[in-house]
Amino acid sequence: MLKLILAILFCNASIFAQNKELLYDFYEIPQSLMVNPGVKTSQKWHAGIPVISGLSFQGATSGVTVNDLFANDGVDFTTKVQERLLDVMGNKDDFSSTSQIEGFNIGFRGRNRPDDYYSFGMYGEMDIISYWPKDLAILAFEGNGGNNIGRNFDLGDLNLRGEMINVFHFGINRKVSTALTIGARAKIYSSIFQFQSINNSGSFVTTLGQNNIYESSINADMELQTAGVKGFYDIIEEDSGTTQKDVTSLFTERVLLGGNLGLGLDVGFSYELNPQTTITGSVLDLGFINNSKDIWNYTFNGSTTTDGISVFLPEDIDDVNNDLWQELIDDIDEALPHGENESSYISWRPVKMYGSIKYDFGQGGGSVSDSCGCAVNGGSGGGSNRDYYRNSLGGQLFMMKRPRGVQAALTGFYQRRFGRVLSIKGTYTVDKYSFTNIGLGANVQLGPVNFYVLADNLLSYSNIADSHYASLQFGFNIISWNGN
Repeated sequence: MLKLILAILFCNASIFAQNKELLYDFYEIPQSLMVNPGVKTSQKWHAGIPVISGLSFQGATSGVTVNDLFANDGVDFTTKVQERLLDVMGNKDDFSSTSQIEGFNIGFRGRNRPDDYYSFGMYGEMDIISYWPKDLAILAFEGNGGNNIGRNFDLGDLNLRGEMINVFHFGINRKVSTALTIGARAKIYSSIFQFQSINNSGSFVTTLGQNNIYESSINADMELQTAGVKGFYDIIEEDSGTTQKDVTSLFTERVLLGGNLGLGLDVGFSYELNPQTTITGSVLDLGFINNSKDIWNYTFNGSTTTDGISVFLPEDIDDVNNDLWQELIDDIDEALPHGENESSYISWRPVKMYGSIKYDFGQGGGSVSDSCGCAVNGGSGGGSNRDYYRNSLGGQLFMMKRPRGVQAALTGFYQRRFGRVLSIKGTYTVDKYSFTNIGLGANVQLGPVNFYVLADNLLSYSNIADSHYASLQFGFNIISWNGN
């Protein structure tokens, strides 16, 4: 059973990107507007090929890897769990996965306001994070006896959050001056499902007793909140001949604004300190979802101390029966009331922030628009008419609000442009998941057809099972410049 639970955790953590350091400020790719609505734009219009214009998958584990536990290395599995999991991972280590699929993405330059670039679309996103419940795992694996007598097990170690949502968005990107571009994006969230258990507290401890050898005390204030889960559960539980059809119908309804709704906002900017140095920044998903439909919450709250069943020999030898055990269970159940409710709640979106500084060098011999009309660094309605540069070198900072605090990542990057056909970006990123994350991205422009692929942590691809982090993004677009 323990192997099955761990396998499920790792499958979730290694299939499915929050930090899109390769896509950020890669302005040749239209989807860069999604991570900075104030990025420089140059195209007249773009249209993503539906469903395949933007796909991203990311998985991460900050502690043990799949290979650490399941490799055929001759080490007993119980020993691996003890030495590589329980003795190493803390309650701030996590398993996380994120996936994003773009339904459609369209952008166009204003006819009467060529300095404005409008974009809109729809995408689906799933995001799950589960922190390692260290004390609860030790309690389950080692029990509360032996060396754990007198140890306070922290029930607050249980901390997890997950959601699947569909997002409709509309953004405006405006060139304010030759040096400054700003942007904002409004979002409507339609939740498919959401669950969270993030504010738990309490303890469990076993000590030497007075009426019995040991006594155990528990103090708990715990809650699991869910929205949108019960509807799917009821359909599956009913197990009728139309189960698949009913699940599909409910899913489609919630995708198309039939779920719990919320609002969000992205903002960003790009500013040229001088012709070769640019700083950028963005804040994404400043928003919330009001969960008021299909609510199913479970609570566990209270405190009690029990020393088990007291039996006095020899007079009680004939009275030891199942009623005594049931009385014990009833006493604990009364002292620790648990139940279900349908109370609505607000879930906040995981806010993300990017910042960067970039230095361009190696002039390409004139504006790109002179030869192709694409104005990668300049042109009508886009950036300035300054010469474009073949090379960019810089650094990026990423921060994201998570239930146990802010996760941060620092990235250094180099980008090389080969005319208007090909641009390559390499990155080195340091975060809690990896100190050896080398990424590589390529953007290819063949006439109006645009294709990009971005992959992180390339050194781990020889053995994905031994990786703490994996990420892949790719997509296809049709792009037009100026009169094209």
